[in-house]
Amino acid sequence: MTAERAARVVAALAFCYFLLVDFRAGWNRAETDFPNYYTAAVLVRKGEPLHKYYDWTWFQRQMNYAGIERQLGSYVPQTPATMLPIVPFAFLPVQQAKRVWLVLNLGFLAGTIWLLSRITRLSLAQVVLVAFAGHGTLASNFLLGQYYVFLLFLLTLAFFFLYRGREVAGGVLIGLAFILKLYAGPFFLFFAVRRRWRALTASVLGTVGFIGVTICLFGWSDVAYFGQHVLPRALAGDLIDPYNAGYQTLAALLRRTFLAEPELNPHPTWNAPQLYFFLAPLFTLALLAVPLICANTANRKRDFAWFCVAIVLVSTSMGSYSFILLLLPVILLLDEASWAEGMIVLICYVVGAMPLRAAWVPLFPKLWVVLLLYFVAGRASVQAVRPWRVLTAAVPVLIAVCVVARLNFESYQREPGRRWERILTEPMAISSSSPAIVCSGLVYQSIGRLHYELAFLRGGHVEHFPFDGEAVRPMAASACDSVSFELVSQGRSRRMLFNPITKNVGELRGNTQEPELVSPDGKVVAFVCSSGGNMQICLRRTAGGGPIQLTGGRCNSYDPAWELDSAGIVFASDCDRGLGLPALYRARVANIKMAATIANTAAAESTNE
Repeated sequence: MTAERAARVVAALAFCYFLLVDFRAGWNRAETDFPNYYTAAVLVRKGEPLHKYYDWTWFQRQMNYAGIERQLGSYVPQTPATMLPIVPFAFLPVQQAKRVWLVLNLGFLAGTIWLLSRITRLSLAQVVLVAFAGHGTLASNFLLGQYYVFLLFLLTLAFFFLYRGREVAGGVLIGLAFILKLYAGPFFLFFAVRRRWRALTASVLGTVGFIGVTICLFGWSDVAYFGQHVLPRALAGDLIDPYNAGYQTLAALLRRTFLAEPELNPHPTWNAPQLYFFLAPLFTLALLAVPLICANTANRKRDFAWFCVAIVLVSTSMGSYSFILLLLPVILLLDEASWAEGMIVLICYVVGAMPLRAAWVPLFPKLWVVLLLYFVAGRASVQAVRPWRVLTAAVPVLIAVCVVARLNFESYQREPGRRWERILTEPMAISSSSPAIVCSGLVYQSIGRLHYELAFLRGGHVEHFPFDGEAVRPMAASACDSVSFELVSQGRSRRMLFNPITKNVGELRGNTQEPELVSPDGKVVAFVCSSGGNMQICLRRTAGGGPIQLTGGRCNSYDPAWELDSAGIVFASDCDRGLGLPALYRARVANIKMAATIANTAAAESTNE
């Protein structure tokens, strides 16, 4: 049997194993990532406003209405267009819709493999073997119903057109990939530096056209909301638990090393926020700049592959499924690699795609593997570059880094964590919001393992109360130790009354009024105001006068609740955390002059900027 025939046999066996095990598991498993995309697609069909999709509590409620009972989910940080490929079959029940998506993804995978065999010297069987060598990342994509096989297909098709000289078609596809998942954004810079003006123009015009489609669907204000509120936080890595080593990103490593957060990262290696705000943009810009400066434009495959690896390396949102994107650069590198270099590239891909043992996660092994792949891809090009080119590029990069670091650190200094008391609840609490103050303590909304639940903080101890459904938006009731809350279960919403002391719970009839934000002594009103596009907590005397802003920073503070003695307020803030996943703070504002002094200080700092 020849080597090629043996490769075909092994490839066929690998494909059969994949269908019988991984594809079948995704076909039958319901609790996955797909319901996030599906729920958003259902909401598009219903005509719901886009900006609400990014409200975690509201989106969770809609998931339940869509028939998804035992699944936590969100739409952060997806773009306004991410869900659009799912819309055509969102009329189906969720599991049937997922099966349609899996069949489509099987087609996208086949298309990707065929395209890669057409633009390289590798045979179809060899590409299949490399693809299935990354079994871990491939399996997780189909198990979870994820999006990245589709994104890989778009990027591969874009390179296929670019390599064949069809710059316009390739550029338009890069624009589409950017609108759907943001990963392709750095290619705009890639085209500009390479002076591939037709590809750049097509990418820009394609992006503008696709944005126009989303504006027609959702309206200008909702698309602008994404650009103003969601996109900056996504680019900064302020997503679901940004300190979580499970994401294996450079952003998570730097946060865990240099940035303290009382619940999510209480013991960093060295709490040095200024160093973090300098290193984060430095590494990101440098890792993208080196392939642009040093790449050998005569070798277009390696040039493109190196930049693809750089994009994955600096990404602020990576899961096990995201590593499937490395298949494109790995195949391009294997096409022209020596035997030794090819083995290193292949081993990097296999190890990066493998599931991680829990004990290894804090060591960020996948990040180091991608970094090794980055150096292997660019080793020859870096050695050949002239030093003056590196120095010429280093100056603007350092200037940009210093400006960004200064702005980010000054914003960090204005956040609630630098000014107000943190109400510590419990380690690794991802979200604590909607505080309701009762006579004996504090009730708030928390995220449990399967559902949103209520938590009760009393005397430094936290007690959790899960319900059969999503328990959200607790509000202090007229009774001393009771709260009302919304229970979303089996596709409907009910208002419930709960006493955390007696554990009694019952359904409320009639309308429930939102709590007044006037202090119990009637002297001050607390409200949510807008500053720089972010939600902030403000105060105003009931007797008159201008507002006083208590919070700041490029993040959101909201859900104010007065303490019973009017000595202060408790509020939620997602600063230093994931977008929409806040912690609780207490601001002692009984003396309005103190609040005014703080507001004046913040205003002076803003003026100095």
